[in-house]
Amino acid sequence: MKPWKVIDRASAPDGGELVLHQRGEEFAIRVNGRELMSSRQHGSEERMAEVACAGLTGARVRVLVGGLGLGYTVRATLDRLSSSAEVVVAELVPAVVAWNQGVLAPLAGRPLEDPRVKVETRDVGELLREAEGHYDAVLLDVDNGPEALTQEDNRWLYGERGLARLRRALKPRGVVVVWSASPDRAFARRLERTGFDTEVVETPARGKAGGPLHTLFIGRVRPSAA
Repeated sequence: MKPWKVIDRASAPDGGELVLHQRGEEFAIRVNGRELMSSRQHGSEERMAEVACAGLTGARVRVLVGGLGLGYTVRATLDRLSSSAEVVVAELVPAVVAWNQGVLAPLAGRPLEDPRVKVETRDVGELLREAEGHYDAVLLDVDNGPEALTQEDNRWLYGERGLARLRRALKPRGVVVVWSASPDRAFARRLERTGFDTEVVETPARGKAGGPLHTLFIGRVRPSAA
């Protein structure tokens, strides 16, 4: 088996180090030695986009993707939207954007080159705080789950105040999908309490190829809470 080689390094928001690795045609991003994402496993990210974009039609569809990763979520989102849609991608680490514009670009078919995409190199929370009834869908994949944070500053986002802010950023029939490496009943209850009709779905990391199960928390704005 070919050995992993380091392609690039960058500072993580929490002071750690993000490292981009390559082995043959496979890529992985690790932080402090722990794998965050891999090109071998992106089925659950694609499932996120499928759920979030179901039924989104019309001329002014706006979707916010929190977390660029290896570009698979953005690509799957674009593939399910019309040519007039807008996809805003929030990525806090400039190096991750640069990697997706360079060596990682072919993995997901160069999604950042799509004219529907606008990249914001800043915290997704800032975009949510600025928005009022702006987005049809929000996809959040910025941590390993509501309790498995890659950045401690994100903790507010999964609490009731953060979820209430997220709800206000959505249109009246909007949907949020939150990716998690594992189930979290307490988080699902918080979604319910903050005005979302909630569904929890477990989906294989490699899609039809199987793999470990990841969890998607799906929240649809309850009409009375819009």
